[in-house]
Amino acid sequence: MTNEERIKALFARLDEIEAYARCIGKVNFDMECCAPEDGIAQAGDDMAVLGRRIFELTHDDTFVKLLTELHENGEGLTDLQRKAVEYLWEEYEREKNFTPAFAYEFDLARNRAYGDWLKAKKAQDFSLYKEAFTAIIEKTREAVALRDRQGPTVYDTLLNDYEKGGSIAQLDGFFAALKARILPLVKRIAEEGKPIREDFMSRPVAIPQQEAFSRWLLKLEGLRESRLVLMTTEHPFTDHYGPTDVRVTTHYYENRFVSNIFSTLHEGGHALFMQNEPMPYYENHVADHMTSAMHETISRFYENIIGRSEAFISFIMPKLRETTGDLFSDVTETELYEAVNVARPGFIRMEADELTYCIHIMIRYELEKAYMNGEITVDEVPALWNAKYKEYLGLDVPNDELGCLQDVHWTGMFGYFPSYALGNAYGAQILRTMQKDLDVFGCVAKGDLLPIRDWLTAHVFTPASLSTPDEWIRKITGEGLNVNYYLDYLEEKFKKIYDLR
Repeated sequence: MTNEERIKALFARLDEIEAYARCIGKVNFDMECCAPEDGIAQAGDDMAVLGRRIFELTHDDTFVKLLTELHENGEGLTDLQRKAVEYLWEEYEREKNFTPAFAYEFDLARNRAYGDWLKAKKAQDFSLYKEAFTAIIEKTREAVALRDRQGPTVYDTLLNDYEKGGSIAQLDGFFAALKARILPLVKRIAEEGKPIREDFMSRPVAIPQQEAFSRWLLKLEGLRESRLVLMTTEHPFTDHYGPTDVRVTTHYYENRFVSNIFSTLHEGGHALFMQNEPMPYYENHVADHMTSAMHETISRFYENIIGRSEAFISFIMPKLRETTGDLFSDVTETELYEAVNVARPGFIRMEADELTYCIHIMIRYELEKAYMNGEITVDEVPALWNAKYKEYLGLDVPNDELGCLQDVHWTGMFGYFPSYALGNAYGAQILRTMQKDLDVFGCVAKGDLLPIRDWLTAHVFTPASLSTPDEWIRKITGEGLNVNYYLDYLEEKFKKIYDLR
C-alpha cells in the first residue's frame, strides 16, 4: 500500500469517527440546553455508548496500522496531511493503553458528573457532588498513569494537554506576576478610587428584548447567521459541528441585562474562531486544534478589550436605548462605560470585572493543582476555596453555589482554567500588534468590526491549529508571551477610570 492509499483510507475512517463525535456534541448540547432534568442521565449514557464506538474505531488493528505506518514514514504527504498524522499520533499515545472498558467508564463518569453537579449547585451543597467529583478525579489520574509519556506531575501532564508546552513552572511565574501588580491596584481602587454610579445596572429588561440585542451583537461581530444558533443554558458555552453549524449559548437575567451583553460577546468570539478556520483544515482533519488559551484570547478580546471599551459603549448606546425604550434615558455614555468597568471583588467568576477576573482563575489554578497532585483531598476543597476568596478578594463565601460549585469545568476539564488568564494576556499583546495595521478603536466607534474579524482571520485564526502556543504568538507579534502588555493595559485603563495618579 502506498502512502497516498494509506492517507486516503485513514481519512475515510476519520470521516466516520468525526460523524460520531458530532453526534456526541449535539447530544451534549441538548443535555445542557433543553433536556429535561430527568433526561440528563440518559443523555450521558448515550454519549458514553457513542464514545465507545469512537474508541473502537481509533483502536482497532486497521486504524493503528495505518497511523503507525504514516507516523513512521510520511513521504509524499502534504504539510496538512503530516500535521493531521502528528495530531492523531499524539491523541493515540494518550489513550493507546486504555482498555475499552476503562474508556467507557471514564466517559460515563464525566458525562454523569454534569447532572450531579447541576443538582448540587441548585441545592448549594457540595456534598451532593463529592462522589462524582472524586470519581472523575480518580479516573483522570488513572488515565494519566496509563500513558507512556507523562509530565513531572499529573497536573503538569494535564496542563500540557490544553496548552502544549504548558507546565506548573510556567504558570506559577505567570500568576506571580499577575498577583504582584493586580492585587495592589485592586486595593488602591477600594481605598482611593472615585465613586462610580451604578444604580441603573439592575433595571429590569425583558428577556425578548435581551435576546434581540444578543442577536444584533452576534451579527455586529461578523458572524454568519445562516451558520449560527443562539440558545440558553445554565453555564454559557459555544460549540460547533463543522464550520457550518456553530452554536452559541447565553444566560439571561432580567435584572442584569449587562451580564448578557458580555456573555454574548464572549461566546461570539469563540464562534468567530470556529467559523473562520480555512476549509482545507476541515478537509484534512486538522481544524479545531488550536489550544484553549488561543480560543479564550478571542472570546476575552471581544468581551473586554472591544466590548468594555469607551468606543464600543459609545456605539451601542443608541441601540441600547432603542431596544429598552426610556429605561436608560438618564444614563450618559461615560456613566455606562464606567459602570461596566467597575472593579470590585465578587463571588462569581463569569460576572467578574476585567481587573479581578484573573484572581478567580488563580484561585482555581491553585486548588486544581493541589487536588490533582494529591496535595489536598476532595473534602478540603470547599473550605480552601472559601479561605482563598477571603485572602485574595476579602470575601466571605456564603454557600457552595457561589463558591466551588459555580463552574461547570470541574465535571472533567482539569487543566483548562489557566487558559482564561493566558488568553487575557495574549489578547493585550495581539492588540498592540493589530494597532500597527489598523485603527482598532476607530473601527469600533463606527460599529465596523469586520476589519477586525478579517485581520484576526489572517493573522490569528489561520495559524492557530498548525502551531504551538509559543509558535503562534511569535508568528503574530514577533515575540513570546509577555504578560507586561496585559498588566500595562489594566493599569492604564483602571487608573484613568478611577482617577488614580
